[in-house]
Amino acid sequence: MEFLQAFLPIMLYLVVIIFVIILIIFIVKAIEMLDRVNRIADDVEKKLNTLNGVFSVIDIVTDKVSLLSDFVVTTLSNAICKVLKRKRKENDTDGEEE
Repeated sequence: MEFLQAFLPIMLYLVVIIFVIILIIFIVKAIEMLDRVNRIADDVEKKLNTLNGVFSVIDIVTDKVSLLSDFVVTTLSNAICKVLKRKRKENDTDGEEE
């Protein structure tokens, strides 16, 4: 019995020490992995920042095309409405003369 009282605490201490060492190794590996991920994220951010000019130009061009298409559609719809109103007025005046 005295043997177990001396042996079990020593074994528990050894297991805890091994567990702590393994935990420290995993933490160090995780920190290294996070550093690599941060470097990759920084690299991607730098590359995206170089493309911001292209994206702003594309945005401006799409805005201008949208304004142009709105203007064309509005002009065409107004012209069609004017033509239809003239035909209605001509039809109304023709009906009154007979």
